[in-house]
Amino acid sequence: MPNQLAISSINVVVSADENPTAAKDRPVTPNELETLGVTDDFLAASGFEGNVNQTALLTEQDAVVIAVGLGNEETTTATGRSSAAALWHASKHLDSLTSLLPLTIASELGAEVALQAVVEGMLLASYRYDELKGTPETAPNLQQITLVVPDGVDSTAVLQKAAAVADAIALSRDLVNRPGGSLSAIQLANEAATVADNTGLEIEVWDRERLVEEQCGGIIGVNAGSLEEPRLIRLTWRPKGESRGTLHFVGKGITFDTGGLNLKTFEGMKEMKIDMGGAAAVIGAMAAIAAYAPDLTVIGTCCCTDNQPGPTATKPGDVLNIRNGKTVEVLNTDAEGRLVLADGLSLAAEDQPDLIVDLATLTGACLVALGQRYAGLMGNNDDAITKVQTAANKANERVWHLPLPNEYRKQLDSEIADLQNIGSGRFGGTLVAGLFLQEFVDETPWVHLDIAGPVTTDETEAEFPKGATGFGVRTLIEIVNNW
Repeated sequence: MPNQLAISSINVVVSADENPTAAKDRPVTPNELETLGVTDDFLAASGFEGNVNQTALLTEQDAVVIAVGLGNEETTTATGRSSAAALWHASKHLDSLTSLLPLTIASELGAEVALQAVVEGMLLASYRYDELKGTPETAPNLQQITLVVPDGVDSTAVLQKAAAVADAIALSRDLVNRPGGSLSAIQLANEAATVADNTGLEIEVWDRERLVEEQCGGIIGVNAGSLEEPRLIRLTWRPKGESRGTLHFVGKGITFDTGGLNLKTFEGMKEMKIDMGGAAAVIGAMAAIAAYAPDLTVIGTCCCTDNQPGPTATKPGDVLNIRNGKTVEVLNTDAEGRLVLADGLSLAAEDQPDLIVDLATLTGACLVALGQRYAGLMGNNDDAITKVQTAANKANERVWHLPLPNEYRKQLDSEIADLQNIGSGRFGGTLVAGLFLQEFVDETPWVHLDIAGPVTTDETEAEFPKGATGFGVRTLIEIVNNW
């Protein structure tokens, strides 16, 4: 499956002059507009105020000149990516573009960080998903981009890292955008195998027979009503030298969620191809992590199946045996993500890693509480929570720390099993789901990210097109790079 990044070539040239005067070669800050012949009337008509994400086509110039707003606040990598994305959208109908945007923001970010932010922003803004269209969208004219940077930048290494991150996010977007009928658990495992072949990651895939042997009753139980086999995918990066530690990422991979016998409504089901967003983030992140080659062992486990209401489906009241020996009474077959994650988290805990992070489009309650821009963050260890929050902040992926209140744990008590898969109360569904997952990590430092909201967006903004966002990929990369 190709990643849909439209830019074919980005070149980098060096300029030792940090204040070039050739307006046609650089973004223009708001206080310079008057000197370029742009009148107050023109600015008022165009609505250009120099804010982040704003662009304006300037008049009275020999060449096409695009003003890019950088705002009045301190420039961050996020605003660098956003400004680059705005520049891409404004210039995509041109044949070529020369920009000093990396040079302009290098004084605040550092030259290499600035260049990587600009390249990532442009690449991700160029993303489109059209592989299933009978008549694909016409590709943008802009294929050739030249970026000017300060002297001394190792542009080759920076471009490689930026491309790795952008490709990883594009891969995650592709997988989430792909319809459930075109992405079974087996097909998702095949996509992960392609990633392994291209990056040198180790891969291990468990089929249904192996999952039964390994006592992964959560995955098997969710898969019981399906004609498609489940898969557990395990991607591993091992450093060539001594490893400083082990990180384990676990992704929910429900390739389509009907709700099982507790069937969803039309409105609840129509977008459920996105329910493997956690697995997509893990697979994408693992691809980029291989490019960074950290001196850590990093494992990505994806628990993959669809959830169907077939005649052999798990019934409300059935009891499943999870990998770690605990039993779960299934009172709602539409609370299936936590069941497959129970097996994945149990496996991760057996490795005794320094940190487990799971990502899942787990609860609609989290979307109700935090909206579409924020992921819910929960965990059992303050230091682990801080590390993941710091990584998410650096990645500009919004998370909000939610509690795991012990007083809610009794809602999961079952009369016939160790616990039940939904709470007995009406409220706090996201927190109760987190408490359920906590039962399967032992004492291992663990953080749960409920990405039900930010896995997709309803509007195009900066480097994010409408549809899948690739949320979580960048945070996982930052966790590794800053460990």
